[in-house]
Amino acid sequence: MSGEKTYADWIAVDWGTSNLRAWAMTSDGAIKDMVTSDKGMSSLTPEQFEPTLISLTEQWLGTTETPVIACGMVGARQGWAEAPYRTVPTTPHGALSPCSTTDNRISVYILPGLKQDKHPDVMRGEETQIAGFLADNPDFDGVLCLPGTHTKWVHISAKEIVSFQTVMTGELFALLSKNSVLRHSVDSKDWDEDAFIDAVSNTTARPETLAAQMFQIRASHLLEATQPSVSKSKLSGLLIGAELAATKPYWLGQQIALVGDPALNAIYLAALRAQGLDATQHTSDDLTVKGLTAAYKDLIS
Repeated sequence: MSGEKTYADWIAVDWGTSNLRAWAMTSDGAIKDMVTSDKGMSSLTPEQFEPTLISLTEQWLGTTETPVIACGMVGARQGWAEAPYRTVPTTPHGALSPCSTTDNRISVYILPGLKQDKHPDVMRGEETQIAGFLADNPDFDGVLCLPGTHTKWVHISAKEIVSFQTVMTGELFALLSKNSVLRHSVDSKDWDEDAFIDAVSNTTARPETLAAQMFQIRASHLLEATQPSVSKSKLSGLLIGAELAATKPYWLGQQIALVGDPALNAIYLAALRAQGLDATQHTSDDLTVKGLTAAYKDLIS
């Protein structure tokens, strides 16, 4: 170990509700170092953002001004400084919003989120992953699925986001598995692929049965001693199946790409394949950095 300090040409930041990640970057978009923190937007007041960022990245700062490009909930109304939504159809990222700072070693710019006026919807952070995806796949024409707490289905054409739809599948699964009567039946870390696929098929075909089929998970556990791994997988499958039914106008007949955590991507891919579909898979962390890099290059061009 040489003990030499790592200096960043610029700093990429993904600042979410619960966590933040920062990368020390070279001017050509290579990662030199990375740090993470649990100091997400929800735990900070506006005046705490700058000292939090400095404490996390000070080891990368020199005596001259270092640009910081940030995306995510840092730009929300409750964040450091609001970066107003841009309206679709539009490119994934637009003009950066400068953010006032007291430390002259940094200059901070925040990427705006996106909004949809017809069928109201919003996103913050995902647009940066989409920009990263299009940097790698400029000719893509089809639909991106970004699995997560609030899964996004996004129609892409001519390098623009045409429309998008958000589904609260991940949050519903968390609430039901931790705070409902089903928590007694789904407490498992294991996975049953057959139970998952069967449930996906059921609610994709008959989404109106979702609520009834969810209670059957509890009844089956009580009366038939169904394994928690089966029950958990069934709950996930029922919710994702209902999601696929709701988003059918997006994915039917389209080229599909999954952008997310690899484990979540794999679950959604299995659900799509059960419907006779296929999709490419892309890691969201990698694409976030690429999207932030694209914004940095726009800034300095």
